[in-house]
Amino acid sequence: MSSKQRTIKSAVHLTGVGLHTGAPVNLSILPAPENFGYRFQRIDLPDQPIIKADPDLVVGTQRGTTLEQNGARVYTTEHVLSAIYGCKIDNALIQLDGPEVPIMDGSAWPFVQAIEAVGYEEQNAERQYLTLTENITFEDSVKGVEMLAVPTTGGEFRLTVMVDYNSPILGTQHAHMYQLNHFVEEISRCRTFVFLRELEVLAKNGLIKGGSLDNAIVMVDQPYSEDQIKDILRLLGKEDLEVKVEGIGVLNTVKLQYENEPARHKLLDIVGDLALVGRFIRGHILAARPGHHGNVEFAKILKELVKKQKDEAPKFDIFQKPLYDINDIEKMLPHRYPFLLVDKILEMDANGVIGLKNVTMNEPFFQGHFPGNPVMPGVLQVEAMAQVGGIFALSQVPDPENYSTYFMKIDGVKFKQKVMPGDTIIFKLTLESPIRRGLVNMKGIAYVNGKEVSEATMLAQVVRDRVVTETNATQTV
Repeated sequence: MSSKQRTIKSAVHLTGVGLHTGAPVNLSILPAPENFGYRFQRIDLPDQPIIKADPDLVVGTQRGTTLEQNGARVYTTEHVLSAIYGCKIDNALIQLDGPEVPIMDGSAWPFVQAIEAVGYEEQNAERQYLTLTENITFEDSVKGVEMLAVPTTGGEFRLTVMVDYNSPILGTQHAHMYQLNHFVEEISRCRTFVFLRELEVLAKNGLIKGGSLDNAIVMVDQPYSEDQIKDILRLLGKEDLEVKVEGIGVLNTVKLQYENEPARHKLLDIVGDLALVGRFIRGHILAARPGHHGNVEFAKILKELVKKQKDEAPKFDIFQKPLYDINDIEKMLPHRYPFLLVDKILEMDANGVIGLKNVTMNEPFFQGHFPGNPVMPGVLQVEAMAQVGGIFALSQVPDPENYSTYFMKIDGVKFKQKVMPGDTIIFKLTLESPIRRGLVNMKGIAYVNGKEVSEATMLAQVVRDRVVTETNATQTV
């Protein structure tokens, strides 16, 4: 199962106030290039810093998920991220001119509505997935949070949530989402909620300055007098608000959209927090008593799993028909014996390439490196890796024979195991960033028998050769 990445077709703009800061804020969701992911930008600050949506950049989870990078913070990111993820957008830039994402009506629906109004733009790159192949668990015994991720046979993304509030009004609730396609209609409209008994504490801590009955469901799970209600409203700066006290239930008898709307909103929050993983998930996640802290900790575990899967040796049949054989390679690369160090290209997509080198005792460098102890030099492993990357880069131009690639920088080089005659090296290279102005930045890993032997991050430039035309012939100078 595969699909293309997509972004929003054109920019959308929303205006509101931050739930906790009460500050007015303008927010825009803009199209972004392939493999960009989700990033925030504080356009109200000097240099307009970028904050990547990444679980490792979370610095706060009190009543919302806060990100910080480059000296800038963005508060309450979960609702807009859930909307973008739930609309199956891979790449988006979220600009705002204040510190906090606007609360809007307390759900993800206003963001979804704006996105669907302009539509989507399909991109060329393949969508990136995290496919669960084993059970993943997380437990926070202090907060009573339990999370479990398990593989799904159909590769769909499922979520099951159980919340237990020990409250006469809510008790235990469950919510389900059997595939991401259900998010927009069944989850996105579900609003945030708070217990009336929590409002006093939140107000004293300087939170929910932008809260109102228009953007939150206030649950009343114990009797209150009118004077008690007025005292709480005074703390919130809402003393002029007309509120009816009707016992246990929902304040002002706001009608719930679903009987389990609070549990569905918890599910919405999980979607937004798991969007930080940076991959669409293929698996079933079950969460008991979730909150932002647990969601983010679980997202960190899943991010590490992404990294592990990314670094795993590729699995395929080395005897399969190659994408490019040695004759095809010689038409693309200028290298020749004894410096042509790639035998086959096995796979290639918009994000990377996999190549192969058979190492034999006939390699000329074994004469001197070393007599009686033949070991392939590490620098030649990096060169072979770079040649695989060069084939990827040259495959992007219509006439690769008229281009050359040149090293500009090599970082993070590591050699972990000897490569000897008889070994088959598999090179897996992945783009670190989109190709721009001929600059190609790739992370390469070399494997022998499924074990990593070397790695490097390489920056190269693709340059068109000078050509001189004489009597209808083209000669490379």
